[in-house]
Formats: sequence, C-alpha cells, structure tokens
Amino acid sequence: MNRAINILAKFGLTLQIVKTAMAGALSWFLATSLLHAEYPFFAAIAAIITVQVTVADSVDKASQRIIGIVGGVMLSLLFGQWFELGALSIFLVILVGMATAKALRMNPQIISQVAISSLLVLAVGQNEPGYAYERVIETILGSAIAVLINALIVPQNAIPGVEKSIISYSNLSATTLKGLGAMLDYDGIRRKTGRTEVDALIKEANNCKKALELAEQSLKYNPLLTHKRTRLSRLAVSINKLQSITIQIRGIRRGLADMQQDLVFQQEYESKPQLKKAMEATAKCIAAFGETIVDPSDTKLTLLGMRIQEARAEQARSLTTLKGMTSLETIRDIGGILTDLRRIVAETERQNPGKEVLLA
Repeated sequence: MNRAINILAKFGLTLQIVKTAMAGALSWFLATSLLHAEYPFFAAIAAIITVQVTVADSVDKASQRIIGIVGGVMLSLLFGQWFELGALSIFLVILVGMATAKALRMNPQIISQVAISSLLVLAVGQNEPGYAYERVIETILGSAIAVLINALIVPQNAIPGVEKSIISYSNLSATTLKGLGAMLDYDGIRRKTGRTEVDALIKEANNCKKALELAEQSLKYNPLLTHKRTRLSRLAVSINKLQSITIQIRGIRRGLADMQQDLVFQQEYESKPQLKKAMEATAKCIAAFGETIVDPSDTKLTLLGMRIQEARAEQARSLTTLKGMTSLETIRDIGGILTDLRRIVAETERQNPGKEVLLA
C-alpha cells in the first residue's frame, strides 16, 4: 500500500488529494440523493475545505466552518427582516458579522466564513426560503464526510517521522558532545566556543518536538491508530530524556569555555586526553540510546549496556586525575563537567521504551 501511494505521489496524486476528491464526490452524491439539495455544491465545498493532513486538523477546520456558517446565517436572517438586498445591507451585514466575530476573538477563518455566509444567505435566501437551513445542513454533511474519510482511509501515521527525528537528534547530540572535546585543545590563541554546534543541537531539539506534536495530532480523533498511542507516549518520554541530555551538553560547553580562561587548568592539568576520552565514551552512550529508542532489540540494548560501562570507566579514570590538583576552582570546574557527563549516562541507562528493561 505504501509503495503504491509513493508511486502515485510522484505524479501529483498524493493521498490527501485523493481523499479530498472522494470527500467532495461523496458529499455531492449524498446531498443530492438523500437530502435532494438544490445547491449540493455547498456540501462538496465544505468537504474539500475540511480535508486536512491530520484528523484533528479536519475536526478543527470543520468546527470553524460550521460555527462561521451558523453565525452568518443567523445574522443574515436578522438583517433580512429589516433591509432589502442592496449595497447598504451587504455592507452592514458584513461589517457587523466580522466585527462581532472579531470582538469574540474567534479564529480568523471563522471571521471570514461569517462574512461569506451572511452575504450568500442575504443575497439568495430572500428568494429561497429554505436556503439558509439547507446551507447549514449541507455544510455539516460535507464536513462530517470529510472527517470520516480522513480518519478511515489510510489515516496518517506520523510515528515513523518521530522515530527518524529521534535518531537524528540523538546522533547530533553525540556528535556535538564529542566535538566539544576540541575545546580542550585551546592553546591560548585559537579559541573555540562550541556555541554554533550547541545552537544547532537546540534547533534539532525543537524539530524533534515539532515532529512529536504532529504525531500527537495525527492520533487525535483517529480510532484506527489508537493502539499506537502507547508507543507515542514512550517516544515522548525518550525525547524528554534527550532534551535533558541537551541541557547537560549546554552546561559542559559553558564549563569548557570557562576553563579556557583558567591558567591553572591550561598549564598544570595534564590529563586533558583522558577527559576527552570520557566525553567521547559518553557521546557513544547517547548514540546507542537513540538506537534503542527506535529498535529496543536485545542486540541494541546489549550494546547500550556496554557503552554505559565504558563511559562510567572513563569518567572514573578522569576523576582520579584530580588527586594531584591544588586549585579548588579547577577541581570544581572539572568536577562539574564530570557530573554533567554522569547525568547524561544516567539518562541513557534508565528504562528503555518498547521493552520493560532496566539496564544495570
């Protein structure tokens, strides 16, 4: 099915376009055959506008359109009793309708829909007594059909997009942490701040969060994808862990930037390579953790356990290098970095999504 959808998409026949065409045609058919509507195109228009990327978006669009049409119909019926159709009545009904909707802080789409509906009902409704009510019924019909088609026919599943985003996020986190090790090579002339790399990581974190929000939208009001909500909730927990890791990486960057100005650290601390090894080992934990989020297989979990043990060992070796240090400030700064590294490992060793496993 997915292969056929991808092939059709190359010719412009995306799934949403096909759904839109089906919703418009079915709305027209039901409006003419069941309701015997004189203006069935309003049902089709409502269906076309309502079909969106996710079911939640379709429900939102349908509610906005229905509210706007009901408001416009009520307003035009009220003005129709007092004014004849003309430029003045059209001006007043649009002005009052849009102003009222704006004052009630309604969605901009509802505001425009109120104006359009009030205009059409005022112009046509005076000659067609049942036009106003038919328009409301046809709009509800078209909107309902669009929501059902969007929910029941190949509903969008954005979870694979979240998983892909998580892999990208975790890999970039690992790369960023490893790259910050270059700040230890500061020679007093060429200074590296790591700010650009960390800013890119923060941007990736926001992208991952947006992918999660889209997936949550795709599952909302979607009965066929209810079973995937548990999976999505576990992915959300993992994303929170990666965001916590990002916070620790930002702290490490700031700590390394401060130590570039520490003459004792630059001149007396001879175990910079060991500290760099600890950072690199911790970075491997992050990458392995990202893999287990998407694929919590025994192989991936075993690899993560090995990475955690290696990172802990390297961090312990780095801790022993502080014994010969005399500067309390330098000990504090290095200890702060090691603490952040330990917290990162702690985030990766906790319960993994997809399997109720607690790595020791």
